[in-house]
Amino acid sequence: MPIQNSKLPWLRSIFIIAIAASLTAGALLLYGPAPPDLSTALVERRDFLRTVTSRGELKSAESIQVKAPQTPSLKIVQIAESGKFIEEGDIVVRFDEAAQEDLLIARETEVRQVDSEIEQAEAQHAITDERNEMLIMQATYNVERAGLEASKQEILAEIEAAKAKIDVEIAEGELKKSEVTAAASDMSQAADIDRLEERKGKAIRDLELSRTYLGSMVLRAPTSGIVHVLPNNRAQGSFGTARPPFQEGDTVWTGASIAEIPDLDSLRVEFRVDEVDRGRVEEGQETLIRIDAVPDATLSGAVSWLSPIATLVFNRLPPQKNFPAHSQLKEIDDRLRPGMSATVEIVVQRIRNVIVIPSKASTQIEGKPTVFVKDGTGYRPVQIEVAATNGREIVVAQGLEEGDLIALENPLLASERGRTL
Repeated sequence: MPIQNSKLPWLRSIFIIAIAASLTAGALLLYGPAPPDLSTALVERRDFLRTVTSRGELKSAESIQVKAPQTPSLKIVQIAESGKFIEEGDIVVRFDEAAQEDLLIARETEVRQVDSEIEQAEAQHAITDERNEMLIMQATYNVERAGLEASKQEILAEIEAAKAKIDVEIAEGELKKSEVTAAASDMSQAADIDRLEERKGKAIRDLELSRTYLGSMVLRAPTSGIVHVLPNNRAQGSFGTARPPFQEGDTVWTGASIAEIPDLDSLRVEFRVDEVDRGRVEEGQETLIRIDAVPDATLSGAVSWLSPIATLVFNRLPPQKNFPAHSQLKEIDDRLRPGMSATVEIVVQRIRNVIVIPSKASTQIEGKPTVFVKDGTGYRPVQIEVAATNGREIVVAQGLEEGDLIALENPLLASERGRTL
């Protein structure tokens, strides 16, 4: 027994030392030096935004379009490079002229052929007219001779007189027949000439149309500016991808919009609002626009139009419903070009002049939101009261002051990770 009692003070001392070491270690974790790779953020007082995010594309509200002419068999053999500056009068699109040249030659041949047929018809008509005149002259002579014979009836026998009278009637009938035949021939000839003239008129009109077609094989820029080649909506594309732009070798339908020269001062972003967000978005709401090709600029705008009718988008299955919308830019950057992709954030709520921190700075400790505030060479835990959040940021109602430096992760976990490594 005495030996056991002599060991109790040692055991008690070891237990006290272990407790002290644990408390010291915990204090060092909370207030000790920060891990060298610990990220921090400054507590700010500013406006807090709730937004709806969408993807869109820069387009010009006002532009001059270059359209395919009302000409058949159009095949592109030359097209301006999209995004390049073009002077007024420069070639935007050139179509293959071979088919129109062949058609022009064929129609010129048709006109010459009709002219030849008209000449032949007129010559034949002249021959027919001469023959008819001869027949009429012969018939007239026969009538006059028969009349002369009939006038001798006073001295001729009765039978001879009757015969002479009959000969007069026959001659008069032949004369009338010749006159009717000549008149009918004149009408037939006139109809033939009219038909040939009508055919010639059509051939001439077709020829002029072919000349117009041939003259429309080159489309030139009506004004100076940046040319933007438009998508070929009849081109084959993979499911879920945008149609490719017009290019050399494409066959174009009449009236197709091939390219445009946009007014850069009227640029806007065209985007779509998901069905679930439609109830929170209204015309006139502020937008923040980030252009992929100009990452250093955030442009401001406003929702200028929002479709009241949903449209189906088939780039995924099942098809999605959304609402087309436009955002007009309040300022224009010289680097912007139509066709650039953009991210649009529609501001659906703005809370002004509040304490804002990144959401990842907050962690749950004992069921309460907590952040770690820089305190000397360490960090101390501070419970906060959350007033609002948008997933990326938190509005802090109580617990922090503007200018506090906070850790973006739990220092305890960061220290454990450092020791493990």
